[in-house]
Amino acid sequence: MPQEFWRGIEEFNREEFYACHDTLEAIWMEAGEPQRSFYQGILQISVGLYHLSDRNWRGAVVLLGEGISKLAYYQPDYLEIDIENLLGQTSQLLKALQEAGPEKITDFSDGKIEKPKIVRIDD
Repeated sequence: MPQEFWRGIEEFNREEFYACHDTLEAIWMEAGEPQRSFYQGILQISVGLYHLSDRNWRGAVVLLGEGISKLAYYQPDYLEIDIENLLGQTSQLLKALQEAGPEKITDFSDGKIEKPKIVRIDD
């Protein structure tokens, strides 16, 4: 794995979602399959979480859902990442967002909820 990938994962886990997007996008653009779709799934979840922090309910719901769909193929783990864990956390958040609706977006922003974290399988 390129060192930039692990930097992007660290940014994701520090909730620096825009920085994570920038870091992983450069890798994603150069990658071939199956890594390309894997990177894209993580990117989509990262951007969805960025939209959530920006109180963009629709953007968060759409991109979290797309990221979940993209990464489902890579379960239970892929390239040292616990995909099953990430998808469980993200699916739970997406379900809560969908049930709450756009008018309750502030309940999910500003550190009021725990965001998904990416876990390495050797941790």
